[in-house]
Formats: sequence, structure tokens, C-alpha cells
Amino acid sequence: MAERTSPAVELEIGDRTVRISNPDRVYFPARGETKLDLARYYLAVGDGIVRALRNRPCMLHRFPTGVTGEKVHQKRLPHGAPDWVRTVRVHFPRWNRHADELCVTHVADVVWAVQMSTVEFHPWNSRCTDVEQPDEWRIDLDPMPQASFADVRRVAGVVQEVLDGIGAVGWPKTSGGKGLHVYVRIEPHWGFTDVRRAAHAFAVEVARRAGDLVDLTWWRKDRDPKSIFVDYNQNARDHTIRSAYSVRGVPEAVVSTPVRWDEIADVDPREFTIATVPARFAELGDVHTGIDDAVFLLDELLEWADRDPR
Repeated sequence: MAERTSPAVELEIGDRTVRISNPDRVYFPARGETKLDLARYYLAVGDGIVRALRNRPCMLHRFPTGVTGEKVHQKRLPHGAPDWVRTVRVHFPRWNRHADELCVTHVADVVWAVQMSTVEFHPWNSRCTDVEQPDEWRIDLDPMPQASFADVRRVAGVVQEVLDGIGAVGWPKTSGGKGLHVYVRIEPHWGFTDVRRAAHAFAVEVARRAGDLVDLTWWRKDRDPKSIFVDYNQNARDHTIRSAYSVRGVPEAVVSTPVRWDEIADVDPREFTIATVPARFAELGDVHTGIDDAVFLLDELLEWADRDPR
């Protein structure tokens, strides 16, 4: 039987209009949220999602029939974009190809991407002004299968301690899964290789202080299944992870949500969904509001890397 379609809905977003077709299509079956619910969620957290994506090349994870259907990883901007949607051209040396990726400047860009069935937004850690020099260092606390979120919390405490020691400000968020991400704004003076070297040096120090809680073994199959991997490789070129305020493509519509350090002890990542985060945002605003003003220089971490060539 053919799917019954509902009339399209037009959303007025500032001076822009985005048409949402099939607004009643269920994208998230756990509670029945629809494509239109997803668009309205992103409008509710508009300042936050734009801050997370602004002027960054962005890969889209699209689910044309909802999150239980086919998943499309899309680097190139889908066809049919309005003339106000910006792109940035990215070169991929391995294949000697390029892609014109979405470059968000306005919340209407995000909602248009939802119209094109995007659920997840995966931005680069560099900006369109110079794609090859990141301005964001990403600390990804990735729990192995037998590790708990309580273990992630303990490693996050060590991360905060090391960041404080080097004078860096970290901005934590839930991953949308079982992990935790911490972002640090950096001066865009270094390429991806050096940012990854600095991230590795930091991970080594976290592992030294955290003991058996952290395992930096490269191959996942060789790691202690009860450990946390501090994934420094998320800072390599063209490695992207779900942005702050991005929904995860799962039936429960979990959100990768910014949190304060003092919340981590009690936070349950499963409670952050498109049904709950808008009220939190309305009450607290974007708890990452100051991220662009807290810029760190990587010199000390690169000195650590030079001292320990591993």
C-alpha cells in the first residue's frame, strides 16, 4: 500500500521560507515524532545549532524514510537548494575529487537540510575561511562495550583537571550515545597533523593519570573492554562527529547535548531528546555560548608531543 502523504507545511524563518513536504512522516518511532517535529526541534535550539555549525563544512546523515530506513552519508549538498544556502568546496586528495558541502550561516539552512531528510549534522573542525587549519580541538571519550557512563564521568574529571592545568577551557557535551565529547577552541595556526599530535599528547597524559580506566591501544579489538578510549583521531582531516544539538538517527531521537561540567556527575544522556531539550534550551540558553571567546594555543601540547614521539 502506498504511503499516505500529508500536505506540505511552509515555515517562515526570518526572511526565508522553508517548505516541509511529508510533514507527518514518522521519523522516530519510539514516541512517534515526525519530520515536522524534527524541523521544529532545530528551530527551538536555533542559536545553539548554528553556533555549532557556523561556517564549517558539514556532512549530512540523511534518512529519507525515517531512522529505521536507509541511511545516506552525504558530503555534497543535495540538489535543489535555495540560493541563500551557502557551500564550501573541500578537496579530497586520496581520490583527487572535491565536494561542495553545506556551510551553515542561518537556522533556515538547518531546516532546509531537514526538508532534504537530514537528521544528523557532522561538521568539520575547521571553517570555510581556511578548511585546512582547524579552530576546534575535539576530545572524544569513547567507552568500550563493558565500560559504564560512570567510567566516562571519571575520565571526564581527569580531562577537566588536565585542561585546567594547561589553561584551556573545555566545553563538554553528550555524544548522543554512551560517550562524552569535550571541545576546545584553538587558534587556527596549525594543520590537522599538528592538531592530532597535540590531541594525542593530551590523551597520553589523561591515560597516565587515569590508570586502567583509559586504554589508548590503537586497534579496538585489542583494547580492554572495560576501558575508555580517548579518541584523538577525531582531529584528523575529514573526520567528523555529531555536532552539539544534533539529533542522533535512532528511534528515541536522542540529542548530542551541551552540558556544564558541574552537571556531568548527575547527567543521564538518554534523557536528552527532541522532546526534552527545547525546554532545557528555553530555560538555560546555549551553555556553550562563550566557546568562541575561550581560545587556546597548542604550543605546550606540541612540546609534550615532541618530548614523547610515540
